[in-house]
Order: sequence, then C-alpha cells, then structure tokens
Amino acid sequence: MAGTIIITGANGSLAVHVVQQILTKSPETTLVLTVRRTEDDDPNTKKLRATISKFTSARTSIRKLDLTSLTAVHEFASAVASEITEGKLPPLTGIICNAYYWNMVNDPELTADGLEKTIQVNHISHAALVLRLLGSFDPEKGGRLILFTSDGHEDGKNGLQKYPPGIPEDLDTLVQVKPDSDKQGRGFERYANSKLAVLMWTYALNRYLEKANQAMFHQDEALSKITAVCLDPGSLVDSRALRTNTPQFLHYVQKFVLQPLRPLLRLKDPSMRTAADAGADVTALVLNTAKANERGYFKLLNKESSSKLSLDEAKQEKVWEKTAAWAQITKENTALKSGI
Repeated sequence: MAGTIIITGANGSLAVHVVQQILTKSPETTLVLTVRRTEDDDPNTKKLRATISKFTSARTSIRKLDLTSLTAVHEFASAVASEITEGKLPPLTGIICNAYYWNMVNDPELTADGLEKTIQVNHISHAALVLRLLGSFDPEKGGRLILFTSDGHEDGKNGLQKYPPGIPEDLDTLVQVKPDSDKQGRGFERYANSKLAVLMWTYALNRYLEKANQAMFHQDEALSKITAVCLDPGSLVDSRALRTNTPQFLHYVQKFVLQPLRPLLRLKDPSMRTAADAGADVTALVLNTAKANERGYFKLLNKESSSKLSLDEAKQEKVWEKTAAWAQITKENTALKSGI
C-alpha cells in the first residue's frame, strides 16, 4: 500500500524495527519519522539514521516533534497536511503513535501546556495529531491508525501496579496531578491511566469513523475507510523503557532475569518478547496485511476483549470529549466533524 506513514518516537526500541521492516516489505512507502531530538549526538537518532541508510532508495525524512508542546503538534500537522495537498508527500495510509513517556522516579511534571507530561505525550498529543490529519488520508484506500496500550490498563494485570488504573469523575485530575511520596507507584499509575485513556478514546474514535459513511459529504465517507487499532504489544524485554526513568531494580531485572531467561519465561507468558517481534506485528497491522480493516483492541495480533472499565461507553464518551478540549481540537481543524 503506497502512501505516507508517520511514526512518532521513531528512534525508539520498537519503532526502529518497524522502520526497518516497512522499508523491507513496502519500499514504495514514504516514511515521516518524528523524534524529539534530530541531532546525531542522540545515540537513538543516530541508530535510526544507520537503519535507514541500509535502504538506498528509501523515501524517508526525520523530523523534530516535541509531544510536550501542543503548539508543536498542531504546527507539524499543518505542515504535513500542506505537503500532502501540494503533492510533496503522498496521502497518508498510516500513523503509528509510538512515542511514550513514563516517570517512576520523580514527581509528576507539567508540560508548557500545563498538562501532566505522561498523559500528554502518551495520549493527548497523539489524539491531536490523529484528528488533525484524518483529512490527509488517501480517500480511496483509507488507512490504519496504530495506538498503543498495555496490560497496565487493567487492574491486577501488571506486576508494577500498586494502585488500580481508573478514569475519575473529574477528568481534569488526570492532567493536574499532585506530588506523592510513592514516586514509583504513582508514576506507574499515571502511565497506566494514560494507557487506559488511549484505549477508551480509540473505541470512541472507531465509532465516529464508522459512522462517517452515513454522512452526506464524500470527505466524511472516506473517513470510514480508516481503521484504528489499539495494540498491547506485549512485555518487550529488550526495550530501553525499562532503563528510562525507572528504579534501579528494574535495570537489574531486565539484565539478569528478563533478557537471559526470556525463552523460558515465554513458555508461560507468550507476551514476553523482543522489540523485533512486536515490530513485525505493528508492521503487518499498519500495512494492513494482518487483520485487514479490523478495528479495536489487540493483544499481540489477537483481537481480544479489554477490561470491563475500558468498555464503558459512557466513560469512553467523556474521555473523547475531554480529550478534544485538552488537545485543542475544534470542528474547524479536523475532518471528523461528528463528535467534536
């Protein structure tokens, strides 16, 4: 499926494998790869460039995008939309919302937008990016949106959980978080809540996309060809996430338990896998060669039922509406008019 695919956090552990596999399996695809730091003194960006350099005919660009700034997100979306309109980029066929943030060693942080950093990076900024660019997808082919959740969205499923994930009645408490002495427990709670919000928002997004074919306008009909998948990629034992903003004990667990014992651990838990394994799934989903045109929640490549809380449609709608407000989305800046 020729077209343009955007990948956020493109120098991440998982994303580098996705880039390599897309360029191998679909060399005609144009990749717009966003990172927080484009300089080569960032070792992760340097690795991304080295990966791309193996494909001499690759149609790629590495672009700076700071997801802690909604101004930057909106400016980036406007620039990409203009390039597609002007024919400088092919229409979109996919967006992979891979960038993430968590912090289990410090107090909660606020972005320049005054929002808690974990939920802004993981959810709000990605929602803004997706909604701003829905009108830039190929109107005939549609495309795939890949968002990421984790087992942390469901109470009792992740060993790092100390407090159950949830969506409070006052949703603003998700973006205005008070410090707590339990930095690890509350840090993981913020991460888990963000992943629950991503999942619930994706369910609502799919409902509105599916309804678009009932609209009077051809542009709206085209939106129904876009499918959104919220993926739990599994526990990636080689991910640098386990070494970033995490307690020291997790570094040791990764080095001395998870990585060397992965083949044994995987016998009991198939979700214990590598970033390359997960990258293959993401690549197949975004190229629409796996689970073609299906929507919803997937664990690995299996469509499953998510937590009971995540399936609450009334709360999904509350998350949807509040996210649009946080993300500064209006009827004037998204092609998806219903629900905004």
